[in-house]
Amino acid sequence: MDSILSKKKKKNKKREKYRLSDLKTLGMELLSSRAKINNLPLLLTFVSPTSRPQYALEALLSLQAFFTPLLPQLPPSSSSTNTNGTAQDDPDSIYSIWLRSKFDELVNSLIDVSVSPQSEEGLREVVLDTIMEFVKVGNGGRFHSAIYHRLLQSIVHSTLGIDVLLDFLAAKYFKYIDIRYFTYIAVDKLARTLDPKNISDNKIVSGDNSHSRTSVELSIHKIYYILSHIPSLESMDEKADYEMWNGLGVFIKDGDRKKHSELQKAEDKQRKIDKSSNNVSCLVLSAANISKKNKIKFTKAWTSFLRLPLPLNVYKEVLVTLHQAVIPRFSNPILLCDFLTRSYDIGGVISVMALSSLYILMTQHGLEYPNFYEKLYALLVPSIFMAKHRGKFFELLDSCLKSPLLPAYLAAAFTKKLSRLSLSVPPSGGLVIIVLIHNLLRRHPSINCLVHREDGGGISGEHSREGKDGESEDSCTSTEMSSKERGIDHFNNEEISPVKTNAMRSSLWEIDTVRHHYCPPVSRFVLSLENDLTVRRKTTELAVDDFSSGSYATIFREEIRRRVKQVPLAFYKATPTSLFSESDFPGWSFKFKENDESVTTNVDNGNIDKSEDHDHGFAKRQRMECI
Repeated sequence: MDSILSKKKKKNKKREKYRLSDLKTLGMELLSSRAKINNLPLLLTFVSPTSRPQYALEALLSLQAFFTPLLPQLPPSSSSTNTNGTAQDDPDSIYSIWLRSKFDELVNSLIDVSVSPQSEEGLREVVLDTIMEFVKVGNGGRFHSAIYHRLLQSIVHSTLGIDVLLDFLAAKYFKYIDIRYFTYIAVDKLARTLDPKNISDNKIVSGDNSHSRTSVELSIHKIYYILSHIPSLESMDEKADYEMWNGLGVFIKDGDRKKHSELQKAEDKQRKIDKSSNNVSCLVLSAANISKKNKIKFTKAWTSFLRLPLPLNVYKEVLVTLHQAVIPRFSNPILLCDFLTRSYDIGGVISVMALSSLYILMTQHGLEYPNFYEKLYALLVPSIFMAKHRGKFFELLDSCLKSPLLPAYLAAAFTKKLSRLSLSVPPSGGLVIIVLIHNLLRRHPSINCLVHREDGGGISGEHSREGKDGESEDSCTSTEMSSKERGIDHFNNEEISPVKTNAMRSSLWEIDTVRHHYCPPVSRFVLSLENDLTVRRKTTELAVDDFSSGSYATIFREEIRRRVKQVPLAFYKATPTSLFSESDFPGWSFKFKENDESVTTNVDNGNIDKSEDHDHGFAKRQRMECI
């Protein structure tokens, strides 16, 4: 460490000796004469995060102008060059190898400057442009994927958020199809380096596990940012002109690269000649093949990314956009079934978000998921009516229950569950429930028995036995039990399996309760269920999306827009002294003494003291029996 610090101090002292005009002179000498090649290492020392921005920019401009014309002649890499044999004794080869090493050193310095928090935004933008220019022609005139991979790796693994650099990279360079192609390859490799086992088992070697987890989550955020900002290939036309960053990119046939470069130069000179442009287009892969190649790399990148332990906020964002931005571009969408089924089994909001993508796989790609309706039934809880993505969930719920092949017990279970929820959900949820029940009753005539059932599912034989003389064994007991039996709802609201809920033995008595709902729009709208929904010619299905995103605010806005002709008024000749008048409860009188806690009750001209538990209980039973 001491030696490194001493070297840095020496470099800083050397750099302090030079002025900005001296750097311009060094750059001009390097570009004008090969004898001044020793200026190259000196200029490299100024391309550093610790240098002043003006000095770094001046040295960068000179070095870029020096290396750009030499890149096609440089060897691929200093490490891969064979130093044995005649190449070791050849001065030109030694010089080329040395230049290549200095070029690699320049690239490393530029990447350090681009991800350094000490760099200014303007300098970072110029550095990124320089790196991308080297990527364009750094591999013998072809796309240098290794430099591009190192750039993305430094961005992803940086401990600081550098959204400005990512925004600039996405806005300026992701429009080129070859950059998208190599971006998918780089993201696939980077996602594989983030091993989920090491993260889950706390085996990350960095001294502090909490710090390691934070850095890994930040890297996952950046990978998702890169993937989500790569635009898709909108056109599939074979004549589409896909723009490439490098003219000799991956989408040109290997045997035709030289011919393509010659024809491209001829096309630049004579753009009006159709023959040359047709020859060039013949050498380039068709748009369908380009789309196919991108889909393969896109699939691999997203598959590797979805294996990572995604943070909760990233997890939710992925599930929200998966059905629109990922599934249509996947080469084989069935590969997402494991990720989506695991997400659907989690429950709660995560299951709601996964439902859209899972529904697409089931309806369009032949995915079989036997427990789908059981999981969907388990999602019907009061909290779902206040969730953020409830609108899309209710639309999918209506679509999932649309099939005429749905068993009667399953349709009855969902109808009864929704009916029970109408008693506890907000008014906006009550409107959605009425729409869903309306559509279910119209689609499935076999469950119309739930609309009106007087016996509450039937009276069991044990409570309806009679004696030989045709008289009941105990008329009072039989009457009481029959009354209780008629009030029994056989539906088990706590059962999670729709098969075992006994919904077919129940009735929609909750809908009659909703008729007296405190919110006028709900009580008015429930009247739509009084129509004979079995006659399909006279009725139509209701659109769930018109009510799925409702709230207290939307209901209030609709109510204040209504023109009310008659307004109910309350008028009292005298100020009321009690909440209820004695005429509302005939036979009852209420007396309260301030200094005495006893309350007397008058029942049928008989005074009973409520302070006595036994007598009070007797009076209560007597009152109920008389009813």
